[in-house]
Amino acid sequence: QVQLGESGGGLVQAGGSLRLSCAASGRTFSSNTMAWFRQAPGKEREFVAAISWWSRGGTSYADSVKGRFTISRDNTKNTGYLQMNSLKPEDTAVYYCAASRAMLPTDPAAFPSWGQGTQVTVSS
Repeated sequence: QVQLGESGGGLVQAGGSLRLSCAASGRTFSSNTMAWFRQAPGKEREFVAAISWWSRGGTSYADSVKGRFTISRDNTKNTGYLQMNSLKPEDTAVYYCAASRAMLPTDPAAFPSWGQGTQVTVSS
């Protein structure tokens, strides 16, 4: 499995931006789909975005973040990113990165590797 650790969360006003990072350890990171999920208090963990392990494999986004969030990765640095623009109060949640050998899954059950999460709070 891949070990993951998120950073970059914080408090931001509505309309602002944040960039989350996900640092991975393990030689297999470059062959994994990397994804971001989020979980708000009292709600289930939900899919945000995913990126395949190779450059032409594509990306996938939840409808709620399309056009505002961008997922990317740098396999040479074993790091993934989530650029979040035009943030809304409803984006407030703990954000988790996850890794899977499957191709662009969106079900949390398909991801065996998870980070500890980073809090994102968007004030109105």
